[in-house]
Amino acid sequence: MPKFVLRRLVQVLPVLLLVSFATMVLIDLVPGDPVRSILGESATPEQVLAKRAQLGLDQSVVGRYVDWLGNALHGDFGTSLQGNQDVGGAISQRLPVTLELAVLAALIALLLALPSGMYAAYRRGGWFDRATEAVSSALVSLPPFLTATIFVFFLAVNAQVLPVTGWVPLSQDPGENLRHAILPALALALPEAAVWMRLLRADMVATLQEPYVLAAVAKGMRPTNVVVRQALRPSAISLVTVAGLSLGRLVGGSIVVEFMFALPGLGNLMIESVIRHDIVMVQGLVFVVAVAYVVINLAVDVAVAYLDPRVRQG
Repeated sequence: MPKFVLRRLVQVLPVLLLVSFATMVLIDLVPGDPVRSILGESATPEQVLAKRAQLGLDQSVVGRYVDWLGNALHGDFGTSLQGNQDVGGAISQRLPVTLELAVLAALIALLLALPSGMYAAYRRGGWFDRATEAVSSALVSLPPFLTATIFVFFLAVNAQVLPVTGWVPLSQDPGENLRHAILPALALALPEAAVWMRLLRADMVATLQEPYVLAAVAKGMRPTNVVVRQALRPSAISLVTVAGLSLGRLVGGSIVVEFMFALPGLGNLMIESVIRHDIVMVQGLVFVVAVAYVVINLAVDVAVAYLDPRVRQG
């Protein structure tokens, strides 16, 4: 297993370099002049040239990337073009909100998907199986922003049991933190729960037909033990893979939900930075999200290798 982890670590380094360089190239192609957005349209050409040299924007893309990478390796992601804010400090302040939202959404999705997927597979063709199939089909087709709108209308505006916007840090008041996080987390979790439930149900239906499972049933093993102890582990490989990839998608996909609920996370910071053409902040944010994707994918690969030893030989 240590060799497998080391091999995967070596493989992800080129991915991070490619993503970070591609981000700088794509940002460079975005229409608009960040120097003009700082100085205003009334600035003289001499002032623009001086500011561009001061910010290092007069260098080539490759030159700027090499400088940025050298600083980033020492933990310095630069200073934002707007407001002279330390990029690393701004990201570290907003990151806990986005991570908490993604983790809470993943936990909700797992709590919904695991029992419903297992029971639907065990009672294949029954009323519960048909009902969960219909509900999951509806949830998969709903984007998070529409789910969030529905929750806000019924639970926040009409019933007034949960707040519409705002955020309370977990360290300050865990109860209030959960009240503010539950709606956006549910909006992110439900589509994922529907996909995970259907995936687990399909894999478990196949596993329950395996000879060793049928033998366990014939020997009189209790249904709960058959499903949980015999069928869940081999059926969970696809679920672990997809859930891990979904967790990375939740980190990046929280942008719209954070904006709708006015949450002070990375998503809101990303939107503000794009609007202000703050290319230094956008570069740092995209790199952090890319690292999150890579780390989560690495964790998924290790988990799958643990569940299925054949993966380590590949």
